[in-house]
Amino acid sequence: MDHNNILAVVLAGGKSKRFGRDKSQVKLGNKILIDYILSEIIDLYKDILIVTNEPIKFLNSDKISLTSDIKKGLGPLGGVFSAMRWAKDNRKNYKWISTFPIDTPFFKKEHLIKFYKKINLDKSNLFFMKSKNTRHNIFGLWSLELFEKLELALNKGDRKVELWANEIGVKTIDFEHENNNDPFFNINTEEDLENAKKILNHDKL
Repeated sequence: MDHNNILAVVLAGGKSKRFGRDKSQVKLGNKILIDYILSEIIDLYKDILIVTNEPIKFLNSDKISLTSDIKKGLGPLGGVFSAMRWAKDNRKNYKWISTFPIDTPFFKKEHLIKFYKKINLDKSNLFFMKSKNTRHNIFGLWSLELFEKLELALNKGDRKVELWANEIGVKTIDFEHENNNDPFFNINTEEDLENAKKILNHDKL
């Protein structure tokens, strides 16, 4: 798969209601949370777009641009649409966007490369990762050809990635991780953060 056809998009527009503060800026070890995913993907793409509605700190790189949600309160689907709109408005010649969350510090680029290698682009316009019978809807590869369908869905009131993806047709890519750390472990609560610190400290032993 040609990475030059892919815009990397980090979805950081959520309100982090369960956590109580902006998760992207939370310190874990020696990095803030958003920088874990950025440091894994920074070398794979020409452009990385962060969708955020607040001023945030992040890894310093000329590759990274910022945009906000076109309309707030639309959830991840709104973030995906905002990224597609940004690509079109800035005349970026991308055919796909690859989306990432900001709260999975143990996800590695090796998992992403495996994901891409298993994809047959002729089979769908949307692909999600799946592991241990769980589909991870924020780790997705979305065709820009979905732009108009997504716009119509949002105008109609659709908000849930799960339901919309099922409706338009999505392919899941299954893979298992070899190490003990779940790459999809995500931090939603302070308790999750404490568990992530324990995992990080254990890995350093």
